[in-house]
Amino acid sequence: MDGNDMKSTGKCPVMHGGMTHTGVSVTDWWPSSLNFDILHQHDTKTNPMGKDFNYRDELKKLDVRALRKDVADLMTDSQEWWPADYGHYGGLMIRMAWHSAGSYRLADGRGGGGAGNLRFAPLNSWPDNGNLDKARRLLWPVKKKYGNKVSWADLIILAGTMAYETMGLKTFGFAFGREDIWHPEKDTYWGAEKEWLAPSDERYDDVGKPDTMQNPLAAVQMGLIYVNPEGVNGQPDPLKTAAQVRETFARMAMDDEETAALTVGGHTVGKCHGAGDAATLGAEPEGADVEAQGFGWLNPALGGSANKAITSGIEGAWTTNPTVFDDGYLKMLFNHEWELKKSPAGANQWEPVEIAEEDKPVDPTDPSVRRNPIMTDADMAMKMDPTYRAICEKFMSDPEYFRDTFARAWFKLTHRDMGPKACYIGPDVPAEDLIWQDPIPAGPVNYDIGHVKAKIAESGLSLSDMVSTAWDSARTYRGSDKRGGANGARIRLAPQKDWEGNEPERLARVLSTLQPIADEFGASLADVIVLAGNVGVEQAAKAAGYTVSVPFSPGRGDATAEMTDADSFDALEPLADGFRNWLKADYSVSPEELLLDRSQLLGLTAPEMTVLLGGMRVMGTNHGGSKHGVFTDREGALTTDFFVNLTDMGNKWVVVEGGPYEIRNRHTDDLLWTATRVDLVFGSNSILRSYAEVYAQDDNDEKFVRDFIAAWVKVMDADRFDIA
Repeated sequence: MDGNDMKSTGKCPVMHGGMTHTGVSVTDWWPSSLNFDILHQHDTKTNPMGKDFNYRDELKKLDVRALRKDVADLMTDSQEWWPADYGHYGGLMIRMAWHSAGSYRLADGRGGGGAGNLRFAPLNSWPDNGNLDKARRLLWPVKKKYGNKVSWADLIILAGTMAYETMGLKTFGFAFGREDIWHPEKDTYWGAEKEWLAPSDERYDDVGKPDTMQNPLAAVQMGLIYVNPEGVNGQPDPLKTAAQVRETFARMAMDDEETAALTVGGHTVGKCHGAGDAATLGAEPEGADVEAQGFGWLNPALGGSANKAITSGIEGAWTTNPTVFDDGYLKMLFNHEWELKKSPAGANQWEPVEIAEEDKPVDPTDPSVRRNPIMTDADMAMKMDPTYRAICEKFMSDPEYFRDTFARAWFKLTHRDMGPKACYIGPDVPAEDLIWQDPIPAGPVNYDIGHVKAKIAESGLSLSDMVSTAWDSARTYRGSDKRGGANGARIRLAPQKDWEGNEPERLARVLSTLQPIADEFGASLADVIVLAGNVGVEQAAKAAGYTVSVPFSPGRGDATAEMTDADSFDALEPLADGFRNWLKADYSVSPEELLLDRSQLLGLTAPEMTVLLGGMRVMGTNHGGSKHGVFTDREGALTTDFFVNLTDMGNKWVVVEGGPYEIRNRHTDDLLWTATRVDLVFGSNSILRSYAEVYAQDDNDEKFVRDFIAAWVKVMDADRFDIA
């Protein structure tokens, strides 16, 4: 037998451990073990581009006009291996861009098209993303040609935008700047279900009350982007579907008008595919074998004919002219009565009771044949729900208003997770500032930072006041969608000024002291809040025996209430903050898991999380002045005492029913300190203990101060895209 025959039998030379798909991981053996994978996502070792690669620099070399032309030409270059409907790939490319961006959810900012995650599992194999692997493969020659100068993330969204332009829509604009990831975001929570399209009841307290859907989820079922097109749990009822549409789009940051515009504009072009039995299709991309070469849902009956494609199971186009952006959808929906039918694949769909032959769309392959148009349950919701109907009637009476509303909604859908305009690149970035971009004016930079710091130090504010306020201002940052952070000083505005986690009375007192200092020296309050935190850290370091100067970059601006969409900022309210040892209520996940989630959103590594928490404890910055976890007799000094005393084997750790944990002297039983789970996990978890032991060593006091300051500055500057 040939020794190179990979199919030959014999003892496998590879150890089948945790590194293979057949292996068992630590969390399989110990399911309650804290999983740190969320902090290790997008490690540099997975990135093939190298540490010196800068996508923003590469974009400067991009010939945008040539790229746009190539993408536009691609739209009508039908390939035999995946034929274009009506000779135009527009509908497919729009769906790809939509489903890439449409996974965004407001609650935690995760999902969205900003990282090209549609290339990876689970998104690449969701049932709702069926055959989008073909759209990406159609784009491969373009990506190959332009290489590093355009990311997959940008190209996917550009393809959808260009599709609309080639079909007659004047789009609102487009921004480059999305940087690719290189492996799955496997720790994003998409739901607890263990099967695709499991009944949506599993993620609702009451499926009849859409607002009871489990947070942070937005889609109604596992494997869907929005709602089930056949109805709630596949049972047609347009009014029930309307309620789910409203809730799921709201969770993706869209109001009713934007939702209606996206539905109308999204279904004005393209078609659904359900021309045969879905059971005949091959496995999804992640489940297919190597010879499929990354393709999924292979259709043995396709034979180069667009009219034999199978994706959703629903079959047909919405409009008479599926490759033209016009008002055909609204005319079709409102000028006909509709009845429930079954597609060739057996899916529920709505078809007109009567329709003139010339109003039917043609067959996607054979233009000599006309087919019935269709509507999904979500389409019927636009007609039957009173609010959506009124919006659609307004669109019908003013087509130009509809076009503008849709263009803006499409731009929002595809750019919502990119962050502020400072992250936008390219010649087609709209000049208009939009409130959902969280606009912030440029802040002053030419003021005397040293004098400001001296004034803060003389203000009478405590170290805890200064550090806690700066932390609370900055901790709202979410790397998932680049929202929040200290820039803008929105901590002084509604809703942040009233959040329980921000201790409103203490916050108001501190801000009333810092605002006059900002006014006196011509600095922004946003800068002064951060400077005050830096002053506190410097004081704490000095108390520990180290004279340091915390790095600071001026230029933050102060946003106004008119620049702030207060409703959308509600989603940023912290419900827990392990760094300040605060938990608003008991949740279904542990406090230490909430700490990991917050740390990941802040962009922290596990060691950075560790050093920050230990430093915050000994500086006395706990919420409400709590003493839990303040394992030191030198509160206010930036010492390693948290780690030293946590790992001291002269102590014992005691569970107290209904109260905090106690740390007692092992020999005398004297009570030394109290603690929460978040404190003790740094001694109990093997990974975190390894970091704690580093800082508990006798020779790492200075390293601790240095590492704390680096992590502190990282958080304070997380939203400073203007200095990146």
